[in-house]
Amino acid sequence: MQIPIMSGIYTDNSPHVRSSYPVNLIPVPKESGVSDGYLRPAWGIVAAMPAVPGPGIDRGGINWEGICYRVMGSKLVRVNANNTIDILGDVGGVGGDQVSLTYSFDRLAIASQGRLYYWSQALGLIQVVDPDLGVVVDIRWIDGYFLITDGENLVVTELNDPTQINPIKYGSSEVDPDPIKAILKLRNEAWAINRHTIEVFDNVGGPYFPYQRIDGAHITKGAIGTHACCVFMDAIAFVGGGRNEPPGVYLGTNATASKISTAEIDNILQLYTEDQLSDIVVEAKTDKSHEHLLIHLPDRTIVFDGMGSRQSQEFLWFVLTSSVVGFSQYRLRNFVWAYNQWLAADTQTANLGTISDSVSSHWGNIVRWEFSTTIIYNKSRGAIFHELELVALPGSAALGINPMITTSYSLDGRTWSQDKAISAGTTGGTLKRLVWFQQSITRNMRIQRFRGDSQSHMSFLRLEAQIEPLVF
Repeated sequence: MQIPIMSGIYTDNSPHVRSSYPVNLIPVPKESGVSDGYLRPAWGIVAAMPAVPGPGIDRGGINWEGICYRVMGSKLVRVNANNTIDILGDVGGVGGDQVSLTYSFDRLAIASQGRLYYWSQALGLIQVVDPDLGVVVDIRWIDGYFLITDGENLVVTELNDPTQINPIKYGSSEVDPDPIKAILKLRNEAWAINRHTIEVFDNVGGPYFPYQRIDGAHITKGAIGTHACCVFMDAIAFVGGGRNEPPGVYLGTNATASKISTAEIDNILQLYTEDQLSDIVVEAKTDKSHEHLLIHLPDRTIVFDGMGSRQSQEFLWFVLTSSVVGFSQYRLRNFVWAYNQWLAADTQTANLGTISDSVSSHWGNIVRWEFSTTIIYNKSRGAIFHELELVALPGSAALGINPMITTSYSLDGRTWSQDKAISAGTTGGTLKRLVWFQQSITRNMRIQRFRGDSQSHMSFLRLEAQIEPLVF
């Protein structure tokens, strides 16, 4: 009997059946002959070598002209191909306070701590001090202009001098009196992301504010924070909602917002306050036929696989965490593709690193993985579980390590049996079979759960069970 493992089920204190998503494992829909999908280890990260720490906690990064630029602590830095770091200047702020980065043909713009800075090779780092600028909440370069919001208005810089602001070139987003949270660029159009609405603008030129609202293109939902949105799969992905609605995850395009968060994701989002969610960071990562939307929450990161969801015709989510037990902040953030590799930063130290598929540890630290099954139900007749075999691809453990993985079961979705451990195999043990014998009985239904850590670096293709029905 084959038992699905791509996502699981559990129950809580309320009479609801809830989804259990894989932790630190990525569901991949792929026909292999063994199954039509498998779980592979989430990407690990190794410290960049030579290990040169930056001047502070990373606050955002971007690839401009083939070079990786970041804001670390209060410093704008250039990360070179050999992993050395050049400090370019001070933009204020502290670690953890995310910045906005965008660029034109000849300069990089940084919105930090409500101020606007430009950097270029010719001018160095300069701050825009025009008194008509106001507080800078977010900025994007769109069709020749730097478009800025202070939370209430939209304003453009002068075409011939981006350090100058003309007060008669202010615009507004007026469909709803909600604050403007962010500005995004999609198909060369300006998207004003408000708290409860989204409006789309097109550059029509003219002597005053050059952007004109596209009638009928607005969306009646908005983002909860400045960095709670991004461009994803030719649409705007955001965490938020409309007026008098709890937060969800949406894709906005063509004047509509399609919800991609499941009931379980909505339940997770409701664990946090509005203030906590307003500081979250949402980013997209496209790599190896995956389109991943990462939503960095205070104590975990939830990830939507856009391409996998399209292939499997169901929403695929998984969870990332840097903990060994329970959940804690995911310590990889601000992914930048540069120098033919993914560069990422640590949320707790000034370290930079590179993404690796050969390990699943984080900065050399062990992290856990976990997944569970859907409900195993034998029409209320019960069953004896003689054997469970987890079909996997072992043999990639670190040299000299013999990691263990465990399984337990639940008869009600709330309480779990004692974990039973077996060896996951050592380096080179590619023929190792992961089998548990004498797995007790069930008289109604049962859920199976499996746990391990990054030392047992392997993919899981299928769960096979030898079951004997009980006859009452």
